[in-house]
Amino acid sequence: MGTAERREAPEESVAVRSTARPGTKAVEGGIPSPWQGGGPDAEEESRTSRPLWVEEPARRHPMPDPVRTAAVRAVIVIAVTLIQAMVAFLCTMAGSWTAFPMVIGGVVGTVVATWAVVDVWVTRQVWSQRYGVVSEPSSTARALRRERRARHRQERTALREQERIRRRGGAGQLSHP
Repeated sequence: MGTAERREAPEESVAVRSTARPGTKAVEGGIPSPWQGGGPDAEEESRTSRPLWVEEPARRHPMPDPVRTAAVRAVIVIAVTLIQAMVAFLCTMAGSWTAFPMVIGGVVGTVVATWAVVDVWVTRQVWSQRYGVVSEPSSTARALRRERRARHRQERTALREQERIRRRGGAGQLSHP
């Protein structure tokens, strides 16, 4: 019995909960026990039981596809470079003639691996600039804009009032003498 089920379950003793009740089948986490019979109730119970897992929303958004592709490429290049460096070290220790070409290859691999990591960083920045940035004004900008709107509203109201007075033919006086 899970925590949520224990909270909702009526108060009963542990001894009563732990013993199997007649006519019921024990289901652990929504998975029928392997020792249960496959009787006619088993199919109905499997339809009404809980799912095996519940997908929860991710805490962070997954990486965009271009960034993920660049990251995988960088990991593969780094892995190959590390293997090549290890082989170059072993060839040097063994005194093999292939040590020099392997060291040169390790240097080239290091340059390529650095380029791959920079590629991940650049791809991430480009993707963020193109698709990921949502422009939201800051609270100070919002407050300034609100003040500016209120000021424009007052100015428009004053202009409308002046126009109304002019249309009535008044000489700028608000009330009759």
